[in-house]
Amino acid sequence: MDLATGDFIVRFEMRTLDHIRALGCNDMADERKFAAVARLSEINLELYRTFLRPWITAMVNKPMVEWLHKLHPMRLQYELFSDANPFMQPVAKLAEQVRTQRRAASPDNPFVAFQEQASRMIVTMLEAYGDLRDHTQEAIFHAIYGSPLVQALLDLNATDESPRRRPGLEPEERAYIEEKIAQLKARIAEGGLREAGIRALLYIGLRDAFVDERGFALLRRVRAEHKGIPLAEFKQKLREQFYMLLLDEEGAVRAIPSMLPEDREQRQRWFGAIREIMLGAGEPSEERRRRLARVAGLFGVEAVKHVAASRKKRAAA
Repeated sequence: MDLATGDFIVRFEMRTLDHIRALGCNDMADERKFAAVARLSEINLELYRTFLRPWITAMVNKPMVEWLHKLHPMRLQYELFSDANPFMQPVAKLAEQVRTQRRAASPDNPFVAFQEQASRMIVTMLEAYGDLRDHTQEAIFHAIYGSPLVQALLDLNATDESPRRRPGLEPEERAYIEEKIAQLKARIAEGGLREAGIRALLYIGLRDAFVDERGFALLRRVRAEHKGIPLAEFKQKLREQFYMLLLDEEGAVRAIPSMLPEDREQRQRWFGAIREIMLGAGEPSEERRRRLARVAGLFGVEAVKHVAASRKKRAAA
């Protein structure tokens, strides 16, 4: 089946804050350096607001602001070499002439070899400059903001407590989250065949913690074949079913049979779509097979027969 385009398959993997922590966190010395930057920035802002802003506000008018915008180096470097500059008109004519008379150079042309060599040299020089610049800026940062004198002047004492305030949840946010959790838990058994299918998909793939573009392609195809709901509504249902599984995985899975219709043919058709999505992204893991078999039992169909039919169909494609 044509489920992926290009030379590579895009794959998405679940990550948590623990993965970031495993890369290493700032120690207390680094925290004081960043706190020094924040404190100095606040001091500079207050000095500007107190002494400079009143003068600048009185001196600057709208035409001056517009000219400052136009003469900004980032804008000016494009304006000077664009069609807005009348001195570039001859260059535009020459460029058109070159396009009409362009000829491919032979591979043994010495200028082609020189071009490749010059290009590699430029890349090497730019990379070396970038590394030197980054290391220099890092060294300057540590030298200035890691200085005990600078930290003492900014009233940052070397204590065991973190000098920077950690963001936290306000009581209102906690109450809102607790209310949402209670609502989701109360609605675990609500929904129909579509919600049950989405929950089953998430349950099967949840432990693998990754998905690639082939699964998304099959999901879009199934959604189109079943006259899918609007995308925004589908995303909302997907989020809700995902959160329900996070809050109470076993309870959410056990509730699936009560959400299914009595029509066996409908259940078989939806399980077939689930099977195609789960097996369309390559050979499934043992855990995914186990969960797929459990979902087959919840839907009241035979998983072995469906899996074998899916393999035969994919081999034919």
